Amino acid sequence: MSATTDKQIADILATYGEPLAGNVWRVQGTAVIYHKALERIAVQARIRFDAPVIVRAERDEAVILVTGHMPGPNGDRTEWSIGEALIGVNYRVSGRQAAYVFAMAEKRAKDRVILKLAGLHGLLYSEDEADEFKASRPDLVAANAPARRAEPAPEGDRKAEVANDAELPQAEMSGGASEADLTARIDEAQSINAVTDLMLAPETQAALAAMAPGLRDEVREHAKARLVALGWPARNTAKSRKAAVA
Repeated sequence: MSATTDKQIADILATYGEPLAGNVWRVQGTAVIYHKALERIAVQARIRFDAPVIVRAERDEAVILVTGHMPGPNGDRTEWSIGEALIGVNYRVSGRQAAYVFAMAEKRAKDRVILKLAGLHGLLYSEDEADEFKASRPDLVAANAPARRAEPAPEGDRKAEVANDAELPQAEMSGGASEADLTARIDEAQSINAVTDLMLAPETQAALAAMAPGLRDEVREHAKARLVALGWPARNTAKSRKAAVA
């Protein structure tokens, strides 16, 4: 994403009280947003949905039409979109994981409608649009890393790891330094873009995902406070809401 696109996305998210950092990440240059963030935006924007219309219903495939409405200064705005899920094509399941093609199709359709109504369509995609988007979620990537590290290592490698660990400062081994270092780097950022770039960096996302939920929320709140201090719009002011729906 370019800096211009980042700012455009950040400005729109700000009208709904959502920061770019912690909600959006990149997959090969494509901006992707969490489904839960879109659900929060739908609540803030007072989006309401009609009953979904089933276009196609098969054992391994579902196609659903969803229509949504968002109130505005000149009346409701209406958008519709199609959501589709076909096992083995655009919806993969593995092992004993259950397949919910209708739920996935509806989720994709609703996310697309929210993006259109919020003015984000074409700027980013929902995590549920593609399997590679969801697989690249920073929290999942970080969660899988410990499992890979837990695999038994050859005796020589284990000895080398012990020797290397002995050379690490105690604070770094404890993991507490990661939070302190990150908050310090947030404080050092001198622009909104600098904070955003820091929080979107893959290593930052991985560090956040590895933190306990309480610490992670504290760091994100710290970043949000820094954004506000640097001029990021305040949460859901009436002026910004009107501008968003105009």
